[in-house]
Amino acid sequence: MLRKYVKRVRAAMGMLALSAGQSVWAALPVPVAPSNAPAAGDWIGLIKGYIKDGGLVLGMAIAVLGFLWIAYLGFAKFNEARQGKAEWAEVGVLGIVGAIVLIFASYLLTQASGVI
Repeated sequence: MLRKYVKRVRAAMGMLALSAGQSVWAALPVPVAPSNAPAAGDWIGLIKGYIKDGGLVLGMAIAVLGFLWIAYLGFAKFNEARQGKAEWAEVGVLGIVGAIVLIFASYLLTQASGVI
C-alpha cells in the first residue's frame, strides 16, 4: 500500500519537474474596444463605452425575452383553440397585438440606442 503512494508521489514530482522547465506565459487576447472607441489612455471614455454597449445588449436581451414570451402565449392560445377551449379570433387578436407590441419595442430600442 505504501508503495502505491510512493509511486504516485514520484509521478507527481516528475510531472512537476517537467512542467517547471517550460515557459508558462499565455498569449492572452487583446480586449475588444467598445463601439465608440475613445482615445488611448482615456479610461473614463472606455468605461462609458463599455457601459453603453452593455446597456444595448441588455435592451436586446429584454426584447428577445419579450419575443419569446409573445411566441409562447401565441402557441398556448393556438393549442387552446385547437382543443376548443378558446376561439380562433382570440388567436388572431393575440397575433396582431403581439406584433404591435414587438414593433413598438423595436422602435423604442432603436430610439434608446441613439440616445445612449
